[in-house]
Amino acid sequence: MPNQHGMSERTDDDGNPLTRLTLDQLRRRASVKWRLHPPDVLPLWVAEQDVPLAPPVADALRRAIDLGDTGYAYGTAYAEALAGFAAQRWGWADFPVGRSALVADVMTGVVEVLRLVTDPGDAVVVCSPVYPPFYGFVTHADRRVVEARLGPDGRIDHAALEEAFRRARGGGRPAAFLLCNPHNPTGVVHRPDELAAVAELAARHGVRVVSDEIHAPLALAGARFTPYLTVAGAEGAFALLSASKAWNLAGLKAAVAVAGPAAAADLARMPEEVSHGPSHLGVLAHTAAFRAGRPWLDQLLDGLDANRALLGTLLAEHLPEVSWHPPDGTYLAWLDCTRLGVPTEASGDGPGVVTDLAGPARMFLDEARVALSSGHVFGSGGAGFVRLNFATSPAVLTEAVTRMGRAVGPAAA
Repeated sequence: MPNQHGMSERTDDDGNPLTRLTLDQLRRRASVKWRLHPPDVLPLWVAEQDVPLAPPVADALRRAIDLGDTGYAYGTAYAEALAGFAAQRWGWADFPVGRSALVADVMTGVVEVLRLVTDPGDAVVVCSPVYPPFYGFVTHADRRVVEARLGPDGRIDHAALEEAFRRARGGGRPAAFLLCNPHNPTGVVHRPDELAAVAELAARHGVRVVSDEIHAPLALAGARFTPYLTVAGAEGAFALLSASKAWNLAGLKAAVAVAGPAAAADLARMPEEVSHGPSHLGVLAHTAAFRAGRPWLDQLLDGLDANRALLGTLLAEHLPEVSWHPPDGTYLAWLDCTRLGVPTEASGDGPGVVTDLAGPARMFLDEARVALSSGHVFGSGGAGFVRLNFATSPAVLTEAVTRMGRAVGPAAA
C-alpha cells in the first residue's frame, strides 16, 4: 500500500535490513537525520542507516535494561570481540587487546591520541575532501589542519601527501596524519600497497599516523579492508575502530583505540579519565555486534551492494550529467554535480560545519526536497559535490533520485 509520498509501505521478508522499516516508521525516530528537516524531505545526508537494530544487539540491550545494568563500562570484552571479528573478517590474527583502550567514540579517541603525539599549534594532515568533523575536532584541540588533496580518482595522491608532510613538519615540529580508512566521503577502501606507501612516507618524514577505521566492516563486494596497523612500517601508528557505522549505533557511544607496538608507551599515557567517556550500554551493544552480529552484517552488505548498483542505474537515467566513482565501501556516494552549473558559493562557515548547505545540496533540498551533505564542508575539492547516503530502502532511494532529476529538469535529462 503506497504512503503519502507514493512509495510502497510494504516491508520485505528477504532478510535485507534496509527493507524492514517503512517510511512512516522511520519518521517516528527522534534522531537528527529525521528531525532536522520537515517531513516532506527525504533525508539522505548524515551517516545513519534506515535499519532496525541487529537482533543480537537488541537482545544485549534488553538484558541490560531488565537487569538495571546501567553503570560504568569495564573490562576488555569489547576489544576481545573486535579481535575475533578482525581475525575472521580481515585476517588480523594478532589484534593487540593489551594495546587497546576504551574511548567514547572514534573522533573523541582521535583527539585524545593526537594530544599524546602532538602539541598545541602542531599540524595534522588530512586528505581532502574528507569527513567534515576532522576539521572541527582538530582545530578545537588547538591543532592546525594541513590538506593533501586526493587525486582525481578519489584515491590518495602520495606526491601531494609527501608535500603536505613537508609543510606539516616545517621547523621540526611534531605532526600527525589523520587517515580515513576507508575514506569518507569517496568510499575508497585503500589497497595494501597504498597504505604501505603512506607508512613509508610517514616514517621518512617523522609523521605519526592515526587511522580512523570506523567504516572498516563496510567493505562492499569487490573490495577488502586492510587494517592500517597490519601494514609493514605502521608500528608507531594508532587506529580507532567501532561498530558504530556498520550496525547503526552512533547513539550508543563506545570505540576502541589501538596502538602499534612502537606506540604502546604513548597509549599508556592516555589519561585515566578518558575511560569514563564510553557508555556502558554502548560497550555492551558494540561488543554484541562484533561478537554475534556478523550474519546480520552480511545481509546488510548484500543490501548495500544492491543499492550501489541501483544508484548507478538511477543516476544514469535521471541525472546523466552527475558523475561518480562507485564506492568500494561505506554506504556513501560522492557525486560530482559540477556540470549541473549550480553556483557553489558557500555561506562562509567553511569546512566541518556538517549541516551547512551550499550549491547543489541547497538546490536539491529546496527544489527536490531531498537532503544531502554539501560538498564544501568536506574541505578543498568538495565544492560542487554532494554526498548521498544510500543506506535506505530501494523505494526511498528511487524516489529521491527521481525527485533530484525532476529538479534539474530536461537540460540534464
